[in-house]
Amino acid sequence: MTAVRCVGGIAHDTGGRLLLVLRGREPSAGLWSLPGGRVEAGESDAEAVVRELHEETGLRVQPGELVGSVVRGAYEIFDYTCLVIGGVLRAGDDAADARWVDAGDFDAMSRSGALVPLLDETLAGWDALPRR
Repeated sequence: MTAVRCVGGIAHDTGGRLLLVLRGREPSAGLWSLPGGRVEAGESDAEAVVRELHEETGLRVQPGELVGSVVRGAYEIFDYTCLVIGGVLRAGDDAADARWVDAGDFDAMSRSGALVPLLDETLAGWDALPRR
């Protein structure tokens, strides 16, 4: 079986908070994750990141470098840094909620099991956790 190529965006605001979405659909419905989704046929990773983050969060981003990749079941996810360049934060598409999360909120989400599996460990390994 071929893995489904997906992208995710790692965006921090000027205060160091991390952008997360509450997944509204499977996989991982009801859990917080990085915004992102499937790369469509003929689409580059950069194009997919821009589209997916706008659809899920209302924000316009400029994608940056690849931070890392993970395999989660049938999905191979490539996560990129993103610089927010416009838009207004709101949940959209398959996101039930979208918000900026500081370090304290992120830790509480991790302890309570509110994050998608392994997100906290993965972001810690990539030095991409909320900065404050």
